[in-house]
Amino acid sequence: MKLTSKGQVTIPRKLRDQYGLNPDTEVTFEATRDGVLLKPARADRRKRIERGLRRARGSATAMQSTEDIMRLTRGED
Repeated sequence: MKLTSKGQVTIPRKLRDQYGLNPDTEVTFEATRDGVLLKPARADRRKRIERGLRRARGSATAMQSTEDIMRLTRGED
């Protein structure tokens, strides 16, 4: 494999499948004594929650007020 002028390299499909390196997977690079180690980044819980909230923001379709929704979640009719 060759490194491109932009510093990119293609990871073989077998390795991507084996290690769950799907499109948009964040990875980390670590310098080791033997070279460079690439591995999937383990996003901490807060980052995963923030990412999920960003995706969900503005997606609600219910035409109810916050008070109506709170009444429903409390079991108040």
